[in-house]
Formats: sequence, structure tokens, C-alpha cells
Amino acid sequence: MDFVTLNNGEKMPQLGFGVWQVENDQAAAAVSKALEVGYTSIDTAMIYRNERGVGQAIKESAVPRDNLFITTKVWNSDQGYDNTLRAFDESLERLALDYVDLYLIHWPMPKYDQYVDTYKALEKLYHDGRAKSIGVCNFDIEHLQRLFEECEVTPVLNQVECHPYLSQTELKAFCSEHDIFVEAWSPLDQGGEVLKDETIKKIAEAHGKSPAQVVLRWHLQNNTIVIPKSVTPSRIEENFDVFDFALSADEMAQISQLNRDRRRGPKPSEMHMR
Repeated sequence: MDFVTLNNGEKMPQLGFGVWQVENDQAAAAVSKALEVGYTSIDTAMIYRNERGVGQAIKESAVPRDNLFITTKVWNSDQGYDNTLRAFDESLERLALDYVDLYLIHWPMPKYDQYVDTYKALEKLYHDGRAKSIGVCNFDIEHLQRLFEECEVTPVLNQVECHPYLSQTELKAFCSEHDIFVEAWSPLDQGGEVLKDETIKKIAEAHGKSPAQVVLRWHLQNNTIVIPKSVTPSRIEENFDVFDFALSADEMAQISQLNRDRRRGPKPSEMHMR
């Protein structure tokens, strides 16, 4: 496993396990398998409705809590200072944990103009030691700039949709300039066109790896944190097996040139679902 050092000094595995779209009754088995394979970073959220399943897997695991990195998120309908603190307590209860390693705002929802107050609640949780690190998801540059102006703690990362067809070059450069990591959700394009791309297939064949492994390697070598999701044991193992090869500079460039600025999810500025 490779680790990154966040801007507050905390260390985070660069490859984690995501549980978006994993049913609660499947989450315990999937996370248990991931922990067995060697993942120690688990990414969940209130809106995924599987925090209890994740918590069960953590409780039953032989991996010491101090060796785990657990992330969860505050959902749109819980934004605002007091609501966020309440939502955090509820997430901790479902996870059966005393703290989380990372707490994130799920979407900025600029139309409702609550993300600054929400982030200030995250700052309190951080100062109280209940969230070891805090950050955001799906924030555009303008949203991050406002946090810099009105808040005190720089987010450790910004979790955004990112894959070879949406490389997020400008946002990544801005985040890097401000010592904020980018973490990729849907890093494999949700198993879509990216994994069928002829360029990626050709590179995969050259390395004796799968297209998914090549894409994950591209993310890692781009200094991006990545959280692939699967409930299939063989895929969970495959996605972890990405540390025994490296892509050449030419291969990295070939993949980066596939960018189409094509999203599967909504644009952050247009996401207003409560």
C-alpha cells in the first residue's frame, strides 16, 4: 500500500474501498472481504444507507482500529451548523465508532448557501478530535475559494468524479497549489466505456493486467487518492493488485489524452437535491 500525507500531517492510504450503491445487508461482507485483502481505508456516507453494515465489518475485523482509515459524509438535507453536528453523531452511532478519520461535505449545494456554516461545524469536530481530518466532495474552485476566505482549516482533500474521460486537470492543479489532495469517485467510470477503450486495453495487454488495474494505476501515479467499489470478491482482489507494476510516461500521457470532460454525475454547481 502507498500512503499520502495530508496537509494536517495525517497519513491516508492512497487506495481505499468505496461502498457507494452497496446495500446495507451486503456492506458487511464486502467490507470484510476488503479488509481481508488488505484495504484499510473505507469510504461510506450517510446517504449510502450502509454505515451500520460498514460498522459491523469493522467491529468483527481483526484489524486494529488505529490501523483503519474510515471516511463518512454529511448529506445535503443535513447541511447547516447544528444539523451537521447532529448528523455526525448519528453517523458515529451507526458506525459504532468514537471518531472518524475523515468527515466530508457531500455536495456544496450553492443554491442553498449553507456549505460555509456546514464546514464550520466540521471545523469544530476537527478541533474536538472527533474527526481526525475534514474535507469536501464535489467542490468547484469557486466553492473552495470561499472556504479559504471564510473558514480557518484547509480541507485535506476534495473528493470528485474523476476518470480518464474526466481528468479534472484544472481542478487538480488548483487543489495541488493549495495542498489539497484530489480523491476520485467513480474512478473506473462505473465500469463503463473507459474500461472498453482501445488505448487502455492495449496498455493492459502490454502489462498483463486488466483495464481496471491500468486505470487505477494511472490515478495512483497522478497522485490521486482512489476508492474503487465492488461487491465481487475477485474484483475486490483485482482492484487491490496494482502495486507490482508501473505505467511509463508515454502510457500515462496516452491515457490522459483520452479526456472528454464527460461526467456521469451532476455538475457540482447544479446539484441541489435535498
